[in-house]
Amino acid sequence: MKTQYSEENNKYIKAKKRVEELKGFYYHIISTLFIIPLLIFINYRTSWGFQWFWFPIGGISISIIIHAFTVFGYGSDWEERKIRELMEKEDNY
Repeated sequence: MKTQYSEENNKYIKAKKRVEELKGFYYHIISTLFIIPLLIFINYRTSWGFQWFWFPIGGISISIIIHAFTVFGYGSDWEERKIRELMEKEDNY
């Protein structure tokens, strides 16, 4: 009985963490959609001869790609496998 409660609690905690990660990712994208036009507007009004807004757009794009990789689990399968492996080893002792 206690094991089942513990499993449900662990699933709830993982699901809650996943929702928080997704919310953070979507907030990141939404804030980017507001920031990029603002930067373009500022660059247009100040000195359009040198288009410096491309540099922040490049950095923001890279950060969104990295954030997407962490949220959607590309490369995090090894963490789950390692945790399971260590838990199985612990059970054998």
